[in-house]
Amino acid sequence: MITLLTRLFIADREDTRAPEVRQKYGLISGIVGICLNILLFSSKLFAGLISGSISIIADAFNNLSDAGSSIITLIGFKLAAQEADSDHPFGHGRSEYISGLIVSIIILVMAVELIRSSISKILHPEPIDFTPSVLLILALSIAVKLYMYHYNKALSDKIASSALQATAADSLSDALATSAVLIATIVSKLSGLHIDGWCGILVGILILLGGVEAAKNTISPLLGQAADPDFIENIRNIVMQYDEVLGIHDLIVHDYGPGRRMISLHAEVPAKGDILQLHDTIDNIEKRLQSELRCSAVIHMDPVMNDDAETLECRALASGILSQIDPALSLHDFRIVKGHTHTNLIFDVVMPYHTTYTAEQLKAQIEEELRKADPNYYAVIQIDRP
Repeated sequence: MITLLTRLFIADREDTRAPEVRQKYGLISGIVGICLNILLFSSKLFAGLISGSISIIADAFNNLSDAGSSIITLIGFKLAAQEADSDHPFGHGRSEYISGLIVSIIILVMAVELIRSSISKILHPEPIDFTPSVLLILALSIAVKLYMYHYNKALSDKIASSALQATAADSLSDALATSAVLIATIVSKLSGLHIDGWCGILVGILILLGGVEAAKNTISPLLGQAADPDFIENIRNIVMQYDEVLGIHDLIVHDYGPGRRMISLHAEVPAKGDILQLHDTIDNIEKRLQSELRCSAVIHMDPVMNDDAETLECRALASGILSQIDPALSLHDFRIVKGHTHTNLIFDVVMPYHTTYTAEQLKAQIEEELRKADPNYYAVIQIDRP
C-alpha cells in the first residue's frame, strides 16, 4: 500500500534529498500511521473492556498515543520543509529531529504509565474473560504493527529520517508488546494463572527500551554527530577527480537537517600553479558538490610544494614515522623552512579520538624520531582531529 501511495503522490520519489520530497514521504507515513493506530485503538479498547484485561486496555491507549505521535511527525516534516528566513538562515530541517525526540518522550511516558498500571494489577489481580474475538483482534493487531514497522523502516532507510526510524522502533515494540499480551491472555484462560500484570510490566519494559533507543537516534544529530561515511566518501571521490587537487583535509560537515548540509574543506593544490585556473577549478568543484550532493560547499586552497625534492623527501620521512607509531595517523599541510643552523618541518597530524597516547606524547615521539634521522630537523606540529 505504501509503495502504491508513493508512486501515486510523489513524482520525484527518488530525489530523497529534496525537502519537498521528504515532506511527502513523511506525510504519507503519518496519515497511514494515524488511520491504522486509531483502528487498533478502537478494536483493542473493545477487546480490553469485554475481557477485563488491563494489559489489553493499556496496549490500546499506547496505540492512541502512537496516533498522536504520527501527528507530531507530520508537523515535524511540515516545519522541516519550510524555506530559510532571516531568523533561520540555514532553514528549519532540524524540526524533523525535534519531532522524533517528542515522539520518543511520548513513548517513554506511556511505558512508565503501563508499568505503574501493571504493578497495580499484580497487587489486585482480576480474572480475564477470554473470547475468540479478543484472540482475533490481538493477532490482527500484531500483524498490522509488523506491517507498520516494515514500511516505516523502509521509508526511514530510503530518506535517512531519524523521525521515521523512531516511529519504526515504536511499531516493533508495540508488536512485541501485543504478543506478550496475547500470551498472557491465553495462559490465563488455560491455566487460571493471573500473569496479566506481569506481562504488562514486560510490555512496559519493551516499550521503554524502544523509547530510549529512539531518543538516542534523535538526540545524536541534534548534538552534532559524525557525518555518514558514505557521504564523506562521495565528497572525496568528487573532489579528487580533478588533477589540480593533490589532497584534501580538514573536511567538516555542518548538518542543519536532512537536505540542508554545508561542508568546508581544505584542498591541496600546486604552489606554482596558475592561481586563476586553480580558483576556477575550485569554483567548479563547489558547484558540482551542490548539484550532486545537495550541500553548500566552501573550499579553502592550500598551496603545497609538489616538485621540490627536499620537501618531498622530508614529507616521506615524516609519513614513515607516523606509520610506525600508529597506522591510523596521517599528515597534511606539510612544508619546510630552511635556516642556517636547522630546518623546520611544519605540518599537521590527524590523531584519532580513541588512542592510548596524548597529543603531547605524540608530538614528543615524532620530534624524537625526526632528530634521530637528522639532528638539524625541528618539528612544528599542529594536532588535528578527524
